[in-house]
Amino acid sequence: MPLRLPDRLPAIDILKNENIFVMDNSRATTQDIRPLKIVILNLMPLKITTETDLVRLLSNTPLQMEINFMKLKSHTPKNTPIEHMMMFYRDFESMRNEKFDGMIITGAPVETMDFEDVTYWDEITDIFAWAKTHVTSTLYICWAAQAGLYYHYGVPKYPLEKKMFGIFPQTPVDTKLPIFRGFDDVFMMPHSRHTEIHREDILANPELTLLAESPESGVSMVMARGGREFYITGHLEYAPNTLDNEYKRDRGIRDDVDMPKNYYRDDNPDNAPVVTWRAHANLLYNNWINYYVYQETPYNIDEIK
Repeated sequence: MPLRLPDRLPAIDILKNENIFVMDNSRATTQDIRPLKIVILNLMPLKITTETDLVRLLSNTPLQMEINFMKLKSHTPKNTPIEHMMMFYRDFESMRNEKFDGMIITGAPVETMDFEDVTYWDEITDIFAWAKTHVTSTLYICWAAQAGLYYHYGVPKYPLEKKMFGIFPQTPVDTKLPIFRGFDDVFMMPHSRHTEIHREDILANPELTLLAESPESGVSMVMARGGREFYITGHLEYAPNTLDNEYKRDRGIRDDVDMPKNYYRDDNPDNAPVVTWRAHANLLYNNWINYYVYQETPYNIDEIK
């Protein structure tokens, strides 16, 4: 599909080399098409990597999308050049009066902190509240999923003795839901987190629907408001080498991080990872965009409420 991306975004050249059709805004403005407006609040440290991972998945539908990047005014990233942030990202305040068909809020490296101790908690909860009336469907990932469930529904998070780290099989609870259209009975999902949410807390809240879970990695997907909110505790967007990079970064430094499970060929970190999640990752993002964004959003985007 054609993706409308900001001119000179690094992901454009990367994805073109992968034979993914993207176009910059200069070309897209010549086409008389109402694209889906997607905004990504990218809280991950390596922002260019996360941009590329997410855009790669969004590229797998026949719909045209315009991708926008949002940043927090109350937080300055340390691992991304300020020039990149100034060129491709906008503060939430400058976007507050806009509406979007879909939104993705990523994880963040703050999960061991109490939510209220996060320096940008006030600003991000303002965004959570705004999304309810300005976005047709919002996808919360990893820490954002825990933070969104806590803010909207009072669901707590719990610390883990060891990092939940690896690729774990997930079972859909109701395969008839459109989000699982085309799914197998079991699908794999990368996880990389030090905290978890409990299924009992999800089941106790009638506003929440448990979508998928694993005997080992626990709750992996939750839905609210009929699909206007999705909470994913893992990282289906991860590239093949992401867990490998994290493991090599932490090995010998942290004592709460073991080798990622179900990841390396023959469980040998000297071997390459075995990619087992990519097909379902593409399918899930495709289903989200089609059934919960495109099919639900009004043609006049100002009518979102």
